[in-house]
This record gives sequence, structure tokens and C-alpha cells, in this order.
Amino acid sequence: MNLIHVIGGGLAGSEAAWQIAKRGVPVVVHEMRPVRKTDAHQSEGLAELVCSNSFRSDDSDQNAVGLIHHELRALGSLIMTCADANQVPAGSALAVDRVGFSEAVTKALEEHPLITVEREEIAGIPPEEWDNVIVATGPLTSPALSAAVLEKSGEDSLAFFDAIAPIVHFDSVDLSKAWFQSRYDKVGPGGTGKDYLNCPLDKDQYNAFIDALIAGDTADFKEWEQNTPYFDGCLPIEVMAARGRETLRHGPMKPMGLTNEHQPDVKAYAVVQLRQDNALGTLYNMVGFQTKLKYGAQSDIFKMIPGLENAQFARLGGLHRNTFLNSPKVLDATLRLKADPRLRFAGQITGCEGYVESASVGCMTGIFAALERLGKDITTPPQTTAMGALLGHITGGHISREEEVGKPRSFQPMNVNFGLFPDITVPKVDSEGNKIKGKEKSRAKKLALTTRGKADFADWATPLI
Repeated sequence: MNLIHVIGGGLAGSEAAWQIAKRGVPVVVHEMRPVRKTDAHQSEGLAELVCSNSFRSDDSDQNAVGLIHHELRALGSLIMTCADANQVPAGSALAVDRVGFSEAVTKALEEHPLITVEREEIAGIPPEEWDNVIVATGPLTSPALSAAVLEKSGEDSLAFFDAIAPIVHFDSVDLSKAWFQSRYDKVGPGGTGKDYLNCPLDKDQYNAFIDALIAGDTADFKEWEQNTPYFDGCLPIEVMAARGRETLRHGPMKPMGLTNEHQPDVKAYAVVQLRQDNALGTLYNMVGFQTKLKYGAQSDIFKMIPGLENAQFARLGGLHRNTFLNSPKVLDATLRLKADPRLRFAGQITGCEGYVESASVGCMTGIFAALERLGKDITTPPQTTAMGALLGHITGGHISREEEVGKPRSFQPMNVNFGLFPDITVPKVDSEGNKIKGKEKSRAKKLALTTRGKADFADWATPLI
């Protein structure tokens, strides 16, 4: 049987290869590291997590991300299996020991009899004899391959900046000021309800911190980077601070749902949270603190946070430029390049954003490619499912009412969210005839969306398992 080639060994490429091999089709994964390094990766491992170690919410009833977790698990996802096996406490989220996770993915792929891992860079359009290829090179696609794909598609690349949060050594945190607690004491997978380190700021401390962020020395952009927009779901903290003095206090530094165990009668004006980053519990990352500040400025400013005055950083924050395709124009419904249908695309290069989103697009392309190789019909997941909703966005769901009246809106990367799902009608009253309103109405709608999604996904996925 002819091989399927997967270019890129990140989350999407790893998942694609796994799904192909699960269906009895041999596959070669081409990973350019360590032959060619990137600005963001630090190891040679497959599926390395370069930003956060969090896979975000694991609640499949009330959260679209949790629903995509559910769908990946239903398909025997390698990414979710390894995440579950390497989880660390993170409240209601699923977070992982990033080293253990990458090692588990790498081991599983290298030991599978139908998977071959080749350490080499594919520097241009793959050879013509490769008739079934998945390009999962991520947001850090090599310049040569990126240029070749763009020339083939006849479209311009789109790009945005993605930032990395700092990681702190746990033993350098002052626990006489910081305390352990999950927001609202929520207990998540592998957690206890006390899974985050919390550092409180009063109003004066918060304002001084904001002033320092805004005045901080930031990394210079190269000329070709000047007009690249940020992704709104991953803004650098100093950019958020500049957008409004209270922005951070209502974002990653919100104090709600937290009580300072050292001063339970004093409500913090703002709180910085740190989440466990490895299984040993020796490293914690600063939640929502992705940044483009220069290293010296980061160290000085972040040590203004109570509890972090003597912080030692295992890694400071950074910034890298992500690229993605104008997917609604250049890809078809099964993620093939219209200009060269032997090429499929997966992961963040398609315009999805997030670890599990990338893995899910890799999962879909792996299934599509394997079915094509086996001569079977390809059906895409219904848009009522998380994977289907995300696929719909990538292949055309971004089109808005504004475009219909001649005001085009550019395609932008997207996390999975309920706004991508078809609407659903929920009862206006409960079983006792009382009107459902407020938070209960929102919860009821989310549950209706996930219940419908799970049923529709089971119908689609069952023949594929």
C-alpha cells in the first residue's frame, strides 16, 4: 500500500499520523528538528508544547473546548491519551507535564510498526510521486516550504504574533504572600481545588504594576513584522495593559472567586495566578502573562508582584510570528489545497488556534487521508459538533453579514467556541414551570449544544472507530 506522508511532527502532525496508522495505512512523519531548529522550540521531541502547558477546560457539558476533548477521546486520540497520562493539577482545566507529554507522544509514534519518523526538512513542494500528503508544519513553517505553498496557491499568507508566558521556579515563590486555590475552588482532572498559586495585589500595587508594564522596554520588530496583527486570544500582557487601565483586572488578573488565606478579610484588588507546569511541581507558569517585553524588563517588572520579589525564572516570555493560510479561499471541505489536491493541511497553519484545536484538525485530516487511500467515501463531522464547527470556520464559516453587503472581513485564527455552532432552541421554563433566566439560561443552552453535539458526533464517528 502506498505511503501517506505527514510533514511536521507537532500536535497536528502527530495526531494525523496516529489516525492514519490506526486504519492500517503506513505513514512517514517528516520532522525538520533537530536538522533545522525554530525560534520557539527547545527540544527535539514530537508534539512539544511551546507556549502554555494547558489544554484548557475539560468540561464537556459546558465548554466547547471540553467538547472537543470528548470528541478526540472518542476517536482514540494519541494527543489526548498522552495528555491524560501526564496531567498535572490545574483546577477545572486539563494541564500536562510538557516534557512527559512530548516524550510519550514521541515514543508511541516511533514504536508503531506502521509509522516511520524521518528527521529532515522538506524545503519545498513535495515530490510529485507523493500523492497523499498532509502539511502540518504549524505556525513556524520553514520559509522555503511556506513560499512554495503560497506560490502554488496563488494567495498571500496571513500572519499574527503569538507570545509565550514566563515559567517560575516554585521554590523561589514567597508562600507567606502567595496561596494555593483554584478559582471558586473548582476541582478539575487530577486536581484538588487548590491547584493554582495566587499572588494578590492591592490597588496601589496594581496601578504601579500597570505603569511599569506600559513603560516597559519591549522587543523591536523587524521591518517585515511591523504590520502583523496580534491574535486577540493571546495578547501580550503589556498590550492588554495599554488598552485600558482595568483591562488586566477583568482579564488574567481578575480577583473573583479567590480568598487570600493569609488575609481572608481583605479582598485583593487583582491577583496573578501561576499554574503547575511539570509533574514534579517544581515549575509554575504565569497564567495569561505572554509578553514581548525584553528579558531585563520582564525580570524587573514581574518581581513587583507580591510573592515573586525573589522569583527565579526557568524561562522568560517571548514572541514569535505565526503564519497561516487564507484557508476559506485555498482549501476545500476536506482541507485539500484546491490548487494541488494531493496536499492536505492541518493544525495552526489552517487558521485554527490552540493545542486541542490543532490536534483535532490533525485528527480529521488523518482520517480523511486514510479513507482516501483506502478508497472509501469521506464524510465530514456535522457542524453541530466541535470538530465540525471548527472545520466550518476554517473552510468558510468566517463569512459574515458584512461581507454580504460588500464589506469584506479578513479571515482570522479562531479557538473553538459556541459561537461557531448552529443555534439551538432551549425551553424557556423548567419542569416546574418557572422561567429560566440569567446564568441558568446560559448553562441550559450550553448543555443543549453539547448534548446535541455528542449525539451527532457519535453518529458520525462510530463507523470510523
